[in-house]
Amino acid sequence: MASDRYTDRELMVTTAAREIEDGDTAFVGMRLPLIAFQVAVSTHAPDAMAVYESGVVRDSPADGFIHTMCDLPNLDRAVATTDMIDIMSRLQRGDIDVGFLGGAEVDRYGNLNTTRVNGEGEDIRLPGSGGACDIACMAERTVLLMPHEPRRFAEEVTYVTSPGYADDGNGRNNHPAPGGGPSALVTSKATFGFDERGELYLRSVHPGADVTDVLAAFPWEVRTAEDVGEGVVETTPEPTDEELELVRTFDPDGFWT
Repeated sequence: MASDRYTDRELMVTTAAREIEDGDTAFVGMRLPLIAFQVAVSTHAPDAMAVYESGVVRDSPADGFIHTMCDLPNLDRAVATTDMIDIMSRLQRGDIDVGFLGGAEVDRYGNLNTTRVNGEGEDIRLPGSGGACDIACMAERTVLLMPHEPRRFAEEVTYVTSPGYADDGNGRNNHPAPGGGPSALVTSKATFGFDERGELYLRSVHPGADVTDVLAAFPWEVRTAEDVGEGVVETTPEPTDEELELVRTFDPDGFWT
């Protein structure tokens, strides 16, 4: 699915950025979301705001590349530099419109595993939740990002670190978590949505990707936009020249992308 204009990760960044709506307060995590928010606030979402688990709140791009949310360019000219308890309190108050999450595994109902996986007959311990479980439970919606690899897709995750939807066909209706649940999964080959039951479905394939190949990575029969009455499976819009210029400004050496 290679392009001579952009990398897979650059496409993931611009696709994720479009999941941020103007006026949203976004809980921004590490890696690609660091760049995605800056693209969004520089283009279609000038009134969006970002909060970071480290305590930073900002409404504009950082003036310089940021490896982590704690880097000095992310603190410079921030709206606030507070502490973790303040940021997590915003989640509890219901102030977060969209949160970005990654994981080692995701299942058909958007549950994420970042705790442990089975590898060659033994459990492999992973970093764990951090603030991911809080975001998954309390953000109005979440956007999941991960590479498109068969090992990451499980009909039922090994361990539920960050909850998605219930597996009984009731979506989030009977879920103890107050948040809205996942709204999108962006991979390196496609974008997926979640239907009214909370089940994953194929929304669009990235340019150069094939629907059959995309769905072959899953151990269950993934439904498509046609199957859930959401129209047809579209082609993910390519990054515009402006978006690519911004991505490469915010990540000039391609550290994340």
